Amino acid sequence: MMGLAPVGGASLSDQIYQQIRSQLMSGQLPPHQRLRIRDLAAGLGTSETPVREAIFQLVRDGALELKARHYIRVRGLTLPEYIENRDIRLLLEPLAGERALAHVDGAALEALTETHAHLTAAEAEGKWREAINANYEFHFGLYRLSGMPHLIEVLERLWLRLGPMLNHLYPHGKPTYAGRHQHENILDALRRGDRTDLAASIRDDMLEGGRGFVIRLEELSRAGLLNTDGD
Repeated sequence: MMGLAPVGGASLSDQIYQQIRSQLMSGQLPPHQRLRIRDLAAGLGTSETPVREAIFQLVRDGALELKARHYIRVRGLTLPEYIENRDIRLLLEPLAGERALAHVDGAALEALTETHAHLTAAEAEGKWREAINANYEFHFGLYRLSGMPHLIEVLERLWLRLGPMLNHLYPHGKPTYAGRHQHENILDALRRGDRTDLAASIRDDMLEGGRGFVIRLEELSRAGLLNTDGD
């Protein structure tokens, strides 16, 4: 059962939608995990109707897929779909970081530093889901300071599809860097107010840090394990 909080209020379906959406973006639900409306409703303490509405909205979003009348699962990405997703993010995430720079104060910088520390600690302890979530919180902790709600909406939709795939990251595709972690370069660029280095570090985090991830996805693709039409 997913770690969803009980909900209440007038717009139950929207609350449930946002909770499951957050779980997907932050990598807490792996590709092809089956979601049962009855089980979700029981765990949330609500009827099946708002859960069903939320689930089918996520199907329309392309985050979940309906394989049969009662079989709903988290959608995975094929390798070409992942590369397309990454290439779009390579253009948009540096922009979000640059625009956020003017709004990063001491408190925000401290929060980002703590989130990165949580990420590295989780990696060291083999707590992969915590590491995936901390990585998500690090990036969106920065991007949401951009003051660009439409850009954030686009990025969230991209991460809605990306998040589940990050379960393939650990341990075989764990990020590696020739020097230090690119998050540290991002933090240094924020401290200096250097837009150019900030944008470059965000891109390098995806490309350098993600190199092993792409290799892992290529291995899984050759083995037929990224096939979204499979069971």
